[in-house]
Amino acid sequence: MNAELQLPLERRIGKRSAAVIEKHLGITTVEGLLNYFPRRYMSRGELTPITELPLDEDVTLIARVLSSSTRHMQARRGTITDVIVSDDDGQQGLRLVGGRDFTGKVPGTLKISFFNGFKAKSELLQGRRALFSGRVTSFKGKLGLTNPDFQLLDEDPFSDSGKDPGKLAAMPIPVYPATAKLPSWKIQKVIATLLETLDLGSMPDPVPAAVAARQDFLPVADAYRLIHVPETAADWKRAQDRFRYQEALVLQSALARRRAQLAAEEATARRPVSGGILAAFDQNLPFTLTAGQAAVGTTLAAELAQDTPMNRLLQGEVGSGKTVVALRAMLQVVDAGGQAALLAPTEVLAAQHYDSIRRTLGPLSSDGLLGGLAASEGASVQVTLLTGSMPTAARKQAMLDAASGSAGIVIGTHALLSDNVSFYDLGLIVVDEQHRFGVEQRDALRGKARKPPHLLVMTATPIPRTVAMTVFGDLETSTLDELPKGRAPITTHLVGLAENPGWAGRIWARAREEIDAGHQVYVVCPKIRTDDDGDFSPGEDAPPGVESEEGRELASVTGVVDHLLGEPALAGVPLAPLHGRQDPELKTGTMAGFTANRIKLLVSTTVIEVGVDVHNATLMVILDADRFGISQLHQLRGRVGRGGLPGTCLLVTALEPGHPSRRRLEAVAATTDGFLLSQEDLKLRREGDILGASQSGGRSTLKLLRVLEHEDIIARARDDAQAIVGGDPLLAGHRELADAIEQYLNPEKEAFLERG
Repeated sequence: MNAELQLPLERRIGKRSAAVIEKHLGITTVEGLLNYFPRRYMSRGELTPITELPLDEDVTLIARVLSSSTRHMQARRGTITDVIVSDDDGQQGLRLVGGRDFTGKVPGTLKISFFNGFKAKSELLQGRRALFSGRVTSFKGKLGLTNPDFQLLDEDPFSDSGKDPGKLAAMPIPVYPATAKLPSWKIQKVIATLLETLDLGSMPDPVPAAVAARQDFLPVADAYRLIHVPETAADWKRAQDRFRYQEALVLQSALARRRAQLAAEEATARRPVSGGILAAFDQNLPFTLTAGQAAVGTTLAAELAQDTPMNRLLQGEVGSGKTVVALRAMLQVVDAGGQAALLAPTEVLAAQHYDSIRRTLGPLSSDGLLGGLAASEGASVQVTLLTGSMPTAARKQAMLDAASGSAGIVIGTHALLSDNVSFYDLGLIVVDEQHRFGVEQRDALRGKARKPPHLLVMTATPIPRTVAMTVFGDLETSTLDELPKGRAPITTHLVGLAENPGWAGRIWARAREEIDAGHQVYVVCPKIRTDDDGDFSPGEDAPPGVESEEGRELASVTGVVDHLLGEPALAGVPLAPLHGRQDPELKTGTMAGFTANRIKLLVSTTVIEVGVDVHNATLMVILDADRFGISQLHQLRGRVGRGGLPGTCLLVTALEPGHPSRRRLEAVAATTDGFLLSQEDLKLRREGDILGASQSGGRSTLKLLRVLEHEDIIARARDDAQAIVGGDPLLAGHRELADAIEQYLNPEKEAFLERG
C-alpha cells in the first residue's frame, strides 16, 4: 500500500484547507482528494465583453450577478428567472484575454433569462460570479442570453496563473462536484496545490504493464496531472480513458475474484428425483410453461445438481412467471432432502408468496416429510411463513418447523435473518427483489446452511446487459422476456393538474366507471398521514430534487380516504386504506377483502408495489407520481391488467410543465418496455447511486464509468480481469491491483456488487 496516498490531507495542503475539504466533501486522505475527479469540463472559448456582444453568435463571458428575480409567465404555465449581470468590476479577466486591453471602458450590463430555471434561481444570487456560454438573442431591441450554460466561479479564474493569457483562454475549465459553500473553483485550487506537493511518479499503477502498453495508456503520473490541469481537451480525454478503464478493471477483477472463490466452494448437489414432488407438480400444472420458463428451468435443474453452488440472477418483467420457475427449483431441492428459503422484502409480499405458492401446489402442499417419498406414496411439502409480526406461538412453531426440517419451504421477511432462526438442511436461497437487501443480509442467511447453499436472485426490474455485467458480475444471468398468455396491455397516461385542473374530478369519475363495470381500483399515495412523511423518504430510487419540493402538500392515505368518502362520484363504493403501519391482522384482512372483491377501491402506499396479484384490478391512480422513481412506477403499474383485462395507469402530478421531475413521468407513460425504462432511469439518475457508490473515510467507487456508454470498456476489462485472476486467483503477483480493489471498493461495504 502506497504510504503517500494514506497521508492525512493536512500534511500536504495545510490544516485549514484540509478541514474545509473534510467538512464539505468528507475526504480526509491524499488518495481521496487525488481521485476526486472533475465531473465535466467547460470550454472558455473566446471571452467577450458585454459591450461587444455580437447578435446571433455563440459567446462565452464572465460576469457578476447584479440582481435576480423570478416571475410567472402570463401566456402559459411556468416561470421565468431574469438575471442581470455586469462585466466584472475592474475587468481584470477581460483585460488579460489575448493581451487585449479594455481598461477605461464602461462595464456593460446584460439580462439573461431562464425558463423554468430552477438551478439558476437557486445558484445565481447577487454578487456571484459565473462563466456563461450561449447564443446572443434580441428581444425588444435589447441583446440578451436565453437559457445559457453557466458555471459558478466565485474566484478569478486567471489569478496567480502565470500562464500566457492567450493560451489560458483556450484551456478547459474543470468542473468538480461542488457544494453551496465550496464551489468548484475553490476545489480546483486546493487540488492544484496538492499536485505540487506530490511525487506523482511514485503512484502505484493497478493496471498491469502489459495491459497498459497494449491499450497505449498514459502513465499514471501524467494521467493525474492532465485530468486535473488539462491544457487541451485532448489531455483530459486521454486521462479519462485511462482512469475509466482502470475503474472497470478493478471492478471486474473484484467480481472475477469472487467468482473464483464461489467456484472453489463445495455445495450439496440436489439432483432431480424421478417420481418426486416436482414431477407431480409438473403433471398437475393447469397451464403450459412458456419456452423461456422451460429453458431457464432446465438450466437451474442442471446447476442445482452440481456440487458447486449455483449463483444465478433471474430477471423478467412483472408477470413473466419468475415465481413458478423459482418454485420448481425449490421442489427439486425438497425432493433431494433439502430445504428452500424465500426471502421477501415486505410482510405483504411474503404473505402473498405464501398464499400463492400453497395455492399453486394444491394437494402437494401440506404437513409432510422433507422429500424422500414418491408423490404417489403421499409425499408433500410443508410451506411455512415466518415474519416478525406473527403471534409468538405461531412464530415459535414456524422456527421449530424450519429447524427440524419438517418445513420444506420457508417463506419470510428479515425475520429469517434472526440469530435464533436455524434450518435443518438449507439447500437453496431464493431472494425476491434483490435491490431491497444488502450483502450482509444475504450472507446472514447463507451462514445458516451446513454447506454453501445454492442461490437464486430474482428481480422484476429489468437490467441492461452492461449493468448486469457490472453489478451482478458474480452471478450468471437468465432472462424471462415473454409474458404468459392472458396478460393484457397496460395503458399509461400523464395527468398534469397544473395545466388541466379540471381533470382532478374526472379521475374519480373514471374510477367509478371501472367499478361499475365490475372491476377494482388502486389509488397510490406517497404518504400515510397528512402530518408525516409516511412510507416515502428520498432514497436510492428517489427522483432528483424531491428534497426541494417540501412546500407542496402531498397526497396521504388517510387524507385521500377522507376525501373519497365524500366524493360524489364514489358514493357507496366500499373502499379501505392499506399501509405499512397498520396492524398485521388488519393488513391481511384488508388485502383478503380486496382480493375477494368485497373492497372495490384500495388507497395504499407502495406496500402493494411487488407481489400483490389481484386479477380483477384494472385501474391504478398514482397521486403525486413525481415523488417516485421510474422503476418504482413501472413496478406499481404492473399490479393492474393481470387477469386478462386491459389495465390503465394514471400518473397524476401537480408540477408545472417543464419541471425536471416530469421527464420521468413522460418516460413511463411513453413505454411499457422495462429495459428501455431502466436505461432512461440510468440516464436520469447518477449511476454511482445505482451501483451503490459511496464515500466512507475518503474511499469511493465509480467516478468515470458509465455503464450505458462504455459497454465495450466493461467487456474488455472483464476479459482482462478473467485472464489475470485465472492465472493468479489471489492476485499475489498483482499487489497494486489487489490494493486498488481494497481501496476502491471498501471491502467492509461491497454491497454494490450484490445490488440491482
